[in-house]
Amino acid sequence: MLQEKGFEVDVSEKDGVLTKEELISNLKAKPYDAVLCLLTDKIDAEVFDAVPTAKIFANYAVGIDNIDLKAAAERGITITNTPGVLTESVAEQAIALLFAIARRVVEADQFMRDGKYVGWQPMLFLGNDLVGKTLGLVGLGRIGAAVAKRMHDGFEMKIIYYDLKRNEELEKQYHLEYKNLEDLLKESDFVSVHVPLTPETKHLIGDAQLKMIKKTAYLVNTSRGPVIDENALVQALKDNEIKGAALDVYEEEPKMAEGLKDLPNVVLTPHIASATEETRGAMSELAAKNIIEFLGGKTPANVVKMN
Repeated sequence: MLQEKGFEVDVSEKDGVLTKEELISNLKAKPYDAVLCLLTDKIDAEVFDAVPTAKIFANYAVGIDNIDLKAAAERGITITNTPGVLTESVAEQAIALLFAIARRVVEADQFMRDGKYVGWQPMLFLGNDLVGKTLGLVGLGRIGAAVAKRMHDGFEMKIIYYDLKRNEELEKQYHLEYKNLEDLLKESDFVSVHVPLTPETKHLIGDAQLKMIKKTAYLVNTSRGPVIDENALVQALKDNEIKGAALDVYEEEPKMAEGLKDLPNVVLTPHIASATEETRGAMSELAAKNIIEFLGGKTPANVVKMN
């Protein structure tokens, strides 16, 4: 898309995450006008200063916690992201994880692959229904709302939510109930996290909050890893403080907290909630469009506010 518009495009030749040193070295190679960066690229003052000619950094993600917005603002650099186009795929992944952990899909799959199946048994891999249960949504932005719609309409779940702002329109549409965080955690059979990572949301779900969750409840996170205190979660799972968890994001990616992968009551995926052909294609196009509009003298539709 960028090349079709006549732009010269350089792509990193490394297959994997760039170190900061590699990123800076690449950016110093030419006087680039724009940078399309990934959420694994940690963009700070030093990175901005490595390519002073670039006045736009287009993030290939909705979240912008990988970028120092203060440093960008100080240098007059525009930051854009890719909201909207990944709402459906991330919501689908959250729902897939809800089912995977509640119905023990991963355990059962491994059981079959290990050749342990000897025939139908009435108590084999008993899980839990979702229909009629209470789903607590921590965050009711685009993705949280998409999950609410599907689980209310499709599975007749009672939906409760916590957010900094109430959404009375969605409350009426999907019969949602607003709760404070403590009450939500205490009342939910399933808790699904959908908040951005900010200083205020880091470890929003910590040891104290995990102890509020029912021992029969499940926790799902498709937002950002540091929203949950991962070490506290491991301990809660070991102590059966909660029944299970399903995670697509981790506190220090690509690392996981010690002991997490050894637990039988977790489902783990490698940050792939937006990983569909359709969504990743749309994200690429939107990131490119943001650059094209900016370099064409227009204000991109997806400029990140820096206040």
